[in-house]
Amino acid sequence: DHCGGNEFFPDATILVQEREMQAARSAAVLAAGRYRPSPLDFDHPLRYRAVTGDHDVFGDGRVVLFPTYGHTPGHQSLLVRPDRDTRLVFTADACYTRENMDRDVLPTIVWDETEMSHSLRRLRDLRDKQGARTVYGHDPEQWKAVPQAPTAFV
Repeated sequence: DHCGGNEFFPDATILVQEREMQAARSAAVLAAGRYRPSPLDFDHPLRYRAVTGDHDVFGDGRVVLFPTYGHTPGHQSLLVRPDRDTRLVFTADACYTRENMDRDVLPTIVWDETEMSHSLRRLRDLRDKQGARTVYGHDPEQWKAVPQAPTAFV
């Protein structure tokens, strides 16, 4: 999808779903105008690492990328477990607001509706069945209640 500010992390390895990399490099996708890469994101050296499916970043279950396909071909969301009892899910663009999740409303920009519906269901299960605190990608109401730096989020 999009991730600006890459120039501020020159030594970082950017983890991206393989499907997203394929789409970003697809001549057909570019020709159709469904993806417009920003030169600002790519005019400096970057290290990418493609992953497929759920990816445990550190191998300890505390930071896990997981696919939430549909908004884009390889969109991913993030599960963070800072301690044994806390689960945080960052939906990014897979679910804009709590109301969208509660009412089963897909994002306004959707690559594949079927995949997006499956992703929304997975996010809802994490929230409702596993007790994950969910941070929605674009929820102004939630943003008002989120502790701002330097106050700790968790």
